[in-house]
Amino acid sequence: MKGECHQPADSTKAESAVLLLCLKLLEFIDKISRWVLIVNMLLMTLLVVFQVLTRYLFSYSIAWADEVSRLTFVWAMFLAIPHGLKAGVHVGIDILVRKLPTTWFEGVSRGMMMFCALLCLVVFYYGIGATREKMQELMPILNFTAAVYYIPILISMIHSFFHLILQVIFGTKIWEGRSP
Repeated sequence: MKGECHQPADSTKAESAVLLLCLKLLEFIDKISRWVLIVNMLLMTLLVVFQVLTRYLFSYSIAWADEVSRLTFVWAMFLAIPHGLKAGVHVGIDILVRKLPTTWFEGVSRGMMMFCALLCLVVFYYGIGATREKMQELMPILNFTAAVYYIPILISMIHSFFHLILQVIFGTKIWEGRSP
């Protein structure tokens, strides 16, 4: 067939093996992240409910509950970002892009994902500095480093970066048909 480009079967097999390995590794990281996210949301919810009950029923406030619930909220929100990227549920203005032919849509999407991946690296880089800066600062009540508010940013940005890079390399439909 004239004009068609065929890759050797070994190259296709190697690419498939790399893709499968990357997907399995990222799915494992997603699973851990999802459970940490669930635990954070559960802990935050229980703490807030318990705090409200003790405040209104017993006129007693748990001093550390606000700080811990705020911390669990921050962790939960940042850990959720890569899961949103994987599912494609983050807010976007794509009314014009959706009207493009499939190949153009895919190209624009991959380009934007590449830009977002680079932005993740920039945020990660500056997040390291912010985390170091806060390492010596203590939280008001818990007497624990305030850097724990910045660590989920680092985790989220690296996790998001890998999701975005996989979609840039292998396509935006990479997660379709796979379990969440």
